[in-house]
Amino acid sequence: MRIALGLEYDGRAFAGWQTQPSGNTVQDKLNQALSTIAGEPVSTLAAGRTDAGVHALMQVVHFDAPVSRPLNAWVRGVNAHLPPSVAVVWAREVSDEFHARFSAFSRSYRYFLLTHPVRPALTAGRVGWYHQPLDIDAMRAAAAVLLGQHDFSSFRAAECQAKSPLKHLQQLDISESQGLIRFDLTADAFLHHMVRNMVGALVYAGKGSLDVAGMQALLAACDRTKAPPTFMPDGLYLTGVGYPAVFDLPTQAQPERLTLWR
Repeated sequence: MRIALGLEYDGRAFAGWQTQPSGNTVQDKLNQALSTIAGEPVSTLAAGRTDAGVHALMQVVHFDAPVSRPLNAWVRGVNAHLPPSVAVVWAREVSDEFHARFSAFSRSYRYFLLTHPVRPALTAGRVGWYHQPLDIDAMRAAAAVLLGQHDFSSFRAAECQAKSPLKHLQQLDISESQGLIRFDLTADAFLHHMVRNMVGALVYAGKGSLDVAGMQALLAACDRTKAPPTFMPDGLYLTGVGYPAVFDLPTQAQPERLTLWR
């Protein structure tokens, strides 16, 4: 029986999603909890890897269950064996054709950026931070350059393992309320550090160091060394994964899970 799970997690305590020898990753903790419920080793595959310090409101994974269990056991039972900062939100039985990564046709991320002279304390690790106001209109104008299908090599980490730098950025919306800027992004897929690198470039646009022509030149250069530094992971959340309707899976975080971050 193949099972799909929807997860949320606070990435601050972990060395990213992908399993590592240290055992301190979200995948390691999830596999251990699933194995406890199954009574046998269980291994998961995810829609995408998140870096250390990056969060998820909707990560999707699948695994082939070695034993039959009620779906509730894969939610409440597994949660009883997970750290408090990781939770299974839903479980669904899916066909063997489903693959958490390869069946997905889109991924959505949200980045929260606080602009304030003093760094945050209560939301430390949960929002990005910049010490001065940013020009939202300038950021939106620069962001429009990035929409569509492009070679995003200028926003690609050197260690990225994607076969192609060509990605289709379908959404890059920027909103602001009381000094908290929200970036909403959707693409068919993202390169390693692509979101954080784009946010870093848009911060440069907001502070007046990169105009529309500069963003166009940066995109055309296909050269990571010409781009601004990678921005901090703190405010980045995986919020949704798109799948064909035939699988009948949630594609965005449930509204009640987003109460704090609307």
